[in-house]
Amino acid sequence: MSVRPLNIDPSNCFIAGAWGAPLSGETLPLINPSDGSTLCEIARGQAADINAAVAAADAALSGKWGKATAAERGRLLAKIGRAVLDHVDELARLEAMDVGKPLKQARADVLALARYMEFYGGAADKVHGETIPYLDGYTVYTLREPHGVTGHIIPWNYPMQIIGRSVGAALAMGNASVLKPAEEACLTALAFAEIAHKAGLPDGALNVVPGLGAEAGAALSAHKGVNHISFTGSVGVGKLIQQSAGTNVVPVTLELGGKSPQVVFNDADINAALPFLVNAGIQNAGQTCSASSRILVQHGVYDQVVTAMAERYGQLRTGPAMADLDVGPLVSNRQKEIVEGFLSQGEDLEVVGRGQIVTDAPTGGAYVAPTLFTDVAPDHALAQKEIFGPVQVIIPFADEAEAVAIANGTDFGLVASCWSENGARQMRMARALRAGQVFINNYGAGGGVELPFGGTGLSGHGREKGFEALYGFSVLKTIAARHG
Repeated sequence: MSVRPLNIDPSNCFIAGAWGAPLSGETLPLINPSDGSTLCEIARGQAADINAAVAAADAALSGKWGKATAAERGRLLAKIGRAVLDHVDELARLEAMDVGKPLKQARADVLALARYMEFYGGAADKVHGETIPYLDGYTVYTLREPHGVTGHIIPWNYPMQIIGRSVGAALAMGNASVLKPAEEACLTALAFAEIAHKAGLPDGALNVVPGLGAEAGAALSAHKGVNHISFTGSVGVGKLIQQSAGTNVVPVTLELGGKSPQVVFNDADINAALPFLVNAGIQNAGQTCSASSRILVQHGVYDQVVTAMAERYGQLRTGPAMADLDVGPLVSNRQKEIVEGFLSQGEDLEVVGRGQIVTDAPTGGAYVAPTLFTDVAPDHALAQKEIFGPVQVIIPFADEAEAVAIANGTDFGLVASCWSENGARQMRMARALRAGQVFINNYGAGGGVELPFGGTGLSGHGREKGFEALYGFSVLKTIAARHG
C-alpha cells in the first residue's frame, strides 16, 4: 500500500523546508501492525542526515525564525493548529494504520495535537521574566531565552500527542527543532512537518529525520550542535541518551514510563470508578507510559471490583485498527512477543477476565487479548515491571498505610489515582503517593494539555505539558545593571 499523505513521500527526510532522500539512499519497511503487511518504505536517516538537520535548525535561528517575536510565533502555532484540524480524518487514518490503535483513539490524538498548538500558540508571549530587589544603585531582572537547537526523540505509541507537547513547546519558546520519530510509526510526524510548512513555519524551524534509534537517534543525542534533548521511551534507552547528551553537558528531559496505580478504598463510588479502572489500562492496547496497570483495592470492596472489572473485560473486543473496536493490535510482533513473555510469568496466577480477539482478525496482526489477573502479590513481576500491553493486575490491601506502601513499592513514579469520598484521605493520599501526577476520583483528566506531566525515579525527570514545558525549553538569564 502506498501512503503519500499531503504530498509527502515517507522515504524522504524533511530538512530545511524541503523533502529529500536520506544521503545513504537507504530505506526501511514500515509494517502495518493490524495485518503484518508493509505500508510503505521510510527513510533510513543516519548521522549525515542529522548533521544536515542540525545545520538547518541553526540557520533558522540566525534567520527569519530567530527574529520572530513571541507574538508572531504564537500566531503561527495557532495557525498550524487550525491546519491540523483541516486534516483530522487523514491524520487519524494514518495514525491508526501506523500505530494500530482504534480509529476513534487516533482521532482523539489528532484533536490533542491541534489543542497543543492552540495552547502553546496562546502561551508563547506570556512567558515573563521578573525583577529582583537588590543593592542600591542596581536594577536586576531575568529573561527566558530559547536553548537554541532542540532534539526530540519520540516513541511510536502517541506520535502526534508527543509532537504537540514537546515540539510545540520548544517552538513556542523560539527554539528550532530536529525530530527523530520512531521507526515503527513516523507517518504523522512527516505529515505534521508538511502541515506546519504549508502554514508558514520558516525553513529549518522543524526538521524530521526518520530512521533507527541506534543510528539517527544516537547521532542526534550526541550531536554537539544540539542544546537540549527531549526523549520519551524506555528506561534503558533513556539512560543511554542521558549519558550521550552528558558528554556535551546538554540538559535532557526524560519521560520513561511507569507502573501507575489506582487505589480504590471501601468508600469509593465503584460505578464511577469502573470505566477509569479499565480504560486506563487497555487504552492503546496498554501501550501508554501512564497506563494504570495496577489496581489496588481495599478488602471491603475487593470482590465487587473484581467482579465488575472481570465482566467489563469479557466484553472487550480486539481487532484491526480500522475496525475501531475497544483494543487494536500491539505496534509490532516483536512487542507482542514481549507481552506474551510477561503473560507466561503469570501462569500461576488467577485470570478473572479476558477479552476476545475477533475471529476475522488477520493472522499476521500483533494481537494480544486484554488480560486481568487477581490476587497478585505486590512483588510479582507483573506488579513491578512495565509490560506495555493490555494487562492489569488487582492487588488487595487492608488499610491506608498498606495502600501507600504498595503504591510506592516500585521503581517508577509517573501517575497515581485515589478513589475515596473521604476528603481528608484524599489529601493524605495525594501527598503520600510518589508520582508526578495524582488524580482524585478520576484518572488522566481528559489528557490535560495544561497539566504538567512527568515523573520520579525510573519514570524520568523534567516536565512536559502546560507552562512548565515552556520553562524547560528555555534558559533563565539574570541581568544586573549598575546605574548608580
